[in-house]
Amino acid sequence: MVYLAPIPTFRQIYKKKSSEGFQSIPYVVALFSAMLWIYYAFLKSNTTLLITINSVGCLIETVYILLFIFYASKKARVETVKLLALLMVCGTGLVGVTQFVVKASERANVVGWFCLILSLCVFIAPLCIVRQVIQTKSVEHMPFLLSLFLTLSAIMWFFYGLLLKDHNIAA
Repeated sequence: MVYLAPIPTFRQIYKKKSSEGFQSIPYVVALFSAMLWIYYAFLKSNTTLLITINSVGCLIETVYILLFIFYASKKARVETVKLLALLMVCGTGLVGVTQFVVKASERANVVGWFCLILSLCVFIAPLCIVRQVIQTKSVEHMPFLLSLFLTLSAIMWFFYGLLLKDHNIAA
């Protein structure tokens, strides 16, 4: 549900043939978060739902990012690719460190904390446009549906985490 929230934004980008005024940060961070949650799920048991939802999320976020890059200005395209590269390097480093440095018994807990931090970033990322909203006094580029569905998603994940007794998912 959350992953379908940006459809109006991307419909507008497609119609205008430009991503001007929109930022890729929320989508890149959401992709990275979904990937990290999949890694976390593989470290735990009974997490089929977590793997399934985040796999679909990775696919959809990738489509969004590719669409954004296709219609972005050269500067926005370069910034998006740099951010993707940075997060992929960080992700690879995180996986490497947790696999080779952290004890197997502590690995899920450590990765869970990173997932929590990154999830917080996912919920904050849509707010990066607030400055532009204040300056232009227009909410045209504010991803309202994304913010709404992220909130609904957080509530659902909270209850799912409580059901599993997994504080990382619940938080």
